[in-house]
Amino acid sequence: MLRATASASVLLALAFCAGAQTAVQTPQEPAVAPQKELRAPDVHFEPTSHEVVDAMLKVARVGQGDVLYDLGSGDGRIPITAARKFGIARGVGIDIDPRRIDEANRNRIKAGVGERVRFVNADLFESNISEATVVTLFLLPALNLKLLPKLLKELKPGTRIVSHAHDMGSWKPEQALKVGGSNVYLWTIPEPGTASYDAAWAAANGK
Repeated sequence: MLRATASASVLLALAFCAGAQTAVQTPQEPAVAPQKELRAPDVHFEPTSHEVVDAMLKVARVGQGDVLYDLGSGDGRIPITAARKFGIARGVGIDIDPRRIDEANRNRIKAGVGERVRFVNADLFESNISEATVVTLFLLPALNLKLLPKLLKELKPGTRIVSHAHDMGSWKPEQALKVGGSNVYLWTIPEPGTASYDAAWAAANGK
């Protein structure tokens, strides 16, 4: 009688465990929604020399409290250098090529800049950049001009823009310098209604 009772208890326990397991086996939701397929990169990746990176950050007076956005961030050297050497509060690199994002994240870990720098695989023309106090670029002349309306609409007056190699058409830079054979240009987003703001919009419209 004791053996029969024990066997019944074991069977009951097994049945309970099986029922509990069945209750928790629900279909799993995807961890991340499928990402929208991004278009091909606009430019072939060409790294900016470290000498030019330093010059870009110096001419833009990058420092503590700045939030730097690097549009077309490649291997991540500009945001990483800004965090490691210039003490920015935060850096964001945006690049449409996932291979560059992977490389940039490896470089970020090696540099030990922690969570102050992050890299986003996205289209820079569709990304929100409104929190930036500094924007860095190494694009093509046509892309600079295509980007200019977005810069004027989203960025706060006083935000510095610094470009390696290419200018903004008829919108004259505040500073232009030669570094190791490369051009570096600096602008500041002007207040709406000023002559500088009108000149920037004229450049964006090809005038």
